[in-house]
Amino acid sequence: MRVLVVEDEERILNFLRKGLKEYGYTVDTATLGNEGLQMALNKEYDLIILDIMLPGMDGYKVMERLRDARNDTPVLFLTARDAVQDRIKGLELGADDYVIKPFAFSELVTRMRTILRRGPIKSSEIIRVGDLEMDVTAHRATREGKRLDLTPKEFSLLSLLARRSGEVLTRMRIAERIWDVDLDSDTNVVDVHMRRLRSKVDDPFPRKLIHTVRGVGYVLEER
Repeated sequence: MRVLVVEDEERILNFLRKGLKEYGYTVDTATLGNEGLQMALNKEYDLIILDIMLPGMDGYKVMERLRDARNDTPVLFLTARDAVQDRIKGLELGADDYVIKPFAFSELVTRMRTILRRGPIKSSEIIRVGDLEMDVTAHRATREGKRLDLTPKEFSLLSLLARRSGEVLTRMRIAERIWDVDLDSDTNVVDVHMRRLRSKVDDPFPRKLIHTVRGVGYVLEER
């Protein structure tokens, strides 16, 4: 799980970074509201922890801009502002929860887990591209009604491509989302896994869905 923490108090920021990493989360941080907004819009996160009193652009405005941009990443407000009207405003803007400083770290993690369990994925999420059908919740993929025997990593890779159907994804972006690493120029891990995925998704069928864009990356689309 990748989490973005937008917090301008260095002590709290370091505490959250260290604690969340110990719980297995990948953590990115920002100290300015506009910086956090750009990171949230340009990178995919599973959850955003957002302070309200931020320099430059406050958390309310960040929240508003996110939702205006149709970004539905779950947001947990973490702030010293504990007035009822402040909480109501945050929730009305689209926040998923509200934690007051000072806070118990165990409570914060519990609330995060509750939000992530609800998640953006509904009880039944079906993605279709041509004759490919993916049931994300059931972790099942088929082509022409035939079940594809995919490993968990292959399913994640295919799901990423299917969700962004028609969009060319760079090798770096794929590696970042699937393996949580910055891709080294000498590493061909993405290409190796893509060949394996194609052998299952495309090779047995006359119409190909996974296409290489030379010098850029890969795209999944019906042509």
